[in-house]
Amino acid sequence: MKSLIVPRLVLLAALLVVMPAIGSCGSKTEGTYTNTGGMVTLDLKSGGKANFTMMGETVACSYKVSGDKVLLDCSPKGEKVDFMIHDDGSLTGPSFIGAMKKSK
Repeated sequence: MKSLIVPRLVLLAALLVVMPAIGSCGSKTEGTYTNTGGMVTLDLKSGGKANFTMMGETVACSYKVSGDKVLLDCSPKGEKVDFMIHDDGSLTGPSFIGAMKKSK
């Protein structure tokens, strides 16, 4: 019985260290991104929800982060768009969108 206490304490300590890191992963990309011309805005919210605005028209989307990419899904009204995440926190979309910087 005593031999099970030490492994359980080690497991508990490991969970306490890892859980905050896992919980904060999504919040790193959350925020509002705008391209240099201001014609495109991407608002990434908690829970994988997003709003994509282009030339004044807003579409509700969902997103997920996979590695160094934000995978945006705006179907059925829109389409799927991938954004590259850079070290400085900015995003790059397809050529017509270009670079987007976080404003909020």
